[in-house]
Amino acid sequence: MRILVINAGSSSLKYQLFDMTKQTVMAKGLCERIGLDGHIKHVAEGHDVYESYAPMENHAEAVRAVIGLLTKPDTGVIADMSEIGAIGHRVVHGGEMFNASVLVDGEVIRAIEECVPLAPLHNPPNLVGIRACTEVMPDVPQVAVFDTALHQTMPQKAFLYALPYDYYERLKIRRYGFHGTSHRYVSRRAAEMLGRPIEDLKIITCHMGNGSSLAAIKGGQSVDTSMGFTPLEGVPMGTRSGSIDPAIIQYLMVKENLTIIQVTEILNKKSGVLGISGVSSDFRDLLESATEGNNRAQAALDIFTYDVKKTIGGYAAAMGGCDALVFTAGIGENHVVVRRMVSEGLECLGLTLDQDKNQSMNGKECVISTGNSPNKIMIIPTNEELVIALDTQALVSR
Repeated sequence: MRILVINAGSSSLKYQLFDMTKQTVMAKGLCERIGLDGHIKHVAEGHDVYESYAPMENHAEAVRAVIGLLTKPDTGVIADMSEIGAIGHRVVHGGEMFNASVLVDGEVIRAIEECVPLAPLHNPPNLVGIRACTEVMPDVPQVAVFDTALHQTMPQKAFLYALPYDYYERLKIRRYGFHGTSHRYVSRRAAEMLGRPIEDLKIITCHMGNGSSLAAIKGGQSVDTSMGFTPLEGVPMGTRSGSIDPAIIQYLMVKENLTIIQVTEILNKKSGVLGISGVSSDFRDLLESATEGNNRAQAALDIFTYDVKKTIGGYAAAMGGCDALVFTAGIGENHVVVRRMVSEGLECLGLTLDQDKNQSMNGKECVISTGNSPNKIMIIPTNEELVIALDTQALVSR
């Protein structure tokens, strides 16, 4: 079976075509600046990289362009659309309605629409992607895979905020968590690498990119996670503040004569390590600047790694231990210094980093703790698209 995986943004559409007999990527690409001048980059087995600038008025046109690239002799890997057996979509927010991936139908679309107030920047383009595929390939089954689904196993003590309970009952204000597809993939892969049933393991997964979140995975289930009602909560990120004293919001509004929209913009797009350093939200730039003696860049690294370390310690306490600590995503997979700074001091949890392995195995799937470390530190490159493809295959094959 060939499965097309779609991740639709407000003006973009990422895609990968999987051959599920081998679980390999046949082609992948990105359509961006949809509704503007349009740009598409396409990479396919046996072909040169294809890149083009051409107007795409909407996501349906982008999907048509993708199908064209997948089927044309000079860029394609399939003969025609009939070879695509199903389409899997990343959907950011499923609220409390979805604890697993589902086949898309009218009821599912309505439920995703109901979650739009919980993810106003993400769910609308996700819906646009689904509708665009329905328009272009009406007879191909589609599956929605939710970022929030994994975390629906969290107990009430982990997901409920200390606010009037009525706000949870009426407005569904609670911790939802995100990056669930990534946390699910790397925790299960960690169990495979350790040769142990995931049901017997306590794993802490650190998805660290421009957006970062940690998850406590006990017995294969998420029991806590750092992102909350929105992806703004948790550890500091590239441009997001992470958790702060909520009274700061009113203080800024009064002192700086700002609206709530302006403060929210600051917290989401001008804070995090960018706000602290004044240099960049990119950790490569931070590391270079800190090496050159920039104290604010060093402070940004210190604050980020300190918060990650504290969260790891809290999750180990909550689960009663930690058998494996997993680093994943852009920063977790590729930044030697960040992993070292996070791991320093975790020996009390039976987690001892091997400095040589950490340095030499950068970006590779491997164990980077010492041979005599009671518990393991691991690098596992995430593969959210494969999880979406596998869920899609499982649902349409029933």
